[in-house]
Amino acid sequence: MLAVLRSRVTDWTLTVPVLAVVILALTWGRELPPLVVGVVATFLAGAVLAAVHHAEVVAHKVGEPFGSLVLAVAVTVIEVALIVTLMISGGDKTVSLARDTVFAAVMITCNGILGLSLFLAALRRRVAVFNPEGTGGALATVATLATLSLVVPTFTTSRPGPEFSTPQLVFAAVASLALYGLFVLVQTGRHRDYFLPVTSDGTVADADGDGHADPPSTGAALASLIMLLVALIAVVGLAKMVSPAIEAGVSAANLPQAFVGVVIALLVLLPETLAAARAARRDRVQISLNLALGSAMASIGLTIPAIAIASIWLDGPLLLGLGGTQLTLLALTVVTGVLTVVPGRATLLQGGVHLVLLAAFVFLAASP
Repeated sequence: MLAVLRSRVTDWTLTVPVLAVVILALTWGRELPPLVVGVVATFLAGAVLAAVHHAEVVAHKVGEPFGSLVLAVAVTVIEVALIVTLMISGGDKTVSLARDTVFAAVMITCNGILGLSLFLAALRRRVAVFNPEGTGGALATVATLATLSLVVPTFTTSRPGPEFSTPQLVFAAVASLALYGLFVLVQTGRHRDYFLPVTSDGTVADADGDGHADPPSTGAALASLIMLLVALIAVVGLAKMVSPAIEAGVSAANLPQAFVGVVIALLVLLPETLAAARAARRDRVQISLNLALGSAMASIGLTIPAIAIASIWLDGPLLLGLGGTQLTLLALTVVTGVLTVVPGRATLLQGGVHLVLLAAFVFLAASP
């Protein structure tokens, strides 16, 4: 009994989130010197990794495709909290932060996470196999959400800038929630099998999501759920503490203000990236794609409504429409994604194409 207690105390996935919350309480609202910022950033990374672990435990307990939703929604909570917090404190500099962060999340998930997953799976098995019906439906939903929320504002005429009028913003928020809710119902209900891992001959693989490993006990899953919430609180709070350093670093590097959104998206999507890479290495490509496209969907479908509500209290305009370069990259991402998804099989080439698109996005965000 003593050995079990000692192992739990020394388990980093339990101690790091708790210590991160303690550090958050000690540093909240204070001006942080560079050394303390480094310590906070270290525990922030540890809390992110702990969140991945506990989310995977919960996911294994509830099974697929419910498990893929756990981390996607959790990461979106982090994203919304960061965007709203920075927009409240940032003033005029942050009028496009929601757009920049959401678009960065779409590009990172649909090119970075998806491309990395296909690349790792194809590297191991030569061909990555997944279900085109489920993945295609998810990609179509992402494309629709992105177009309604990020493309249409560029061409509306009710406002002088790339922004919605109040009725248009309300419609976009309601439509986003409706589409996301419909997708969740389809994914977890009527067509659940479309989102389960498949073997090379197209049959559904082990639906537990973790090979032959037994699911964790209810007590262990509940403990991981609690620790996941603790880790997410730590991630949101610590990210808020280091955000001034992020903005200062972006300015010192002479990068555009929009690059702050890229940094935030990279930070909050780190858990998804690690979880998807692990699933791809275990030959569970469908889970990786569920994570990638589910995160993109949640990033738009939940973030835009949350920002729409927050705009009641926020001062200044809310710029959502993309510019010409961003529109081109989004269109290329959607076309390439369709060509990748339709066959239900992918090689190193498809993974490499998506990774190059991500590199192009990051480069052009830094050097527009």
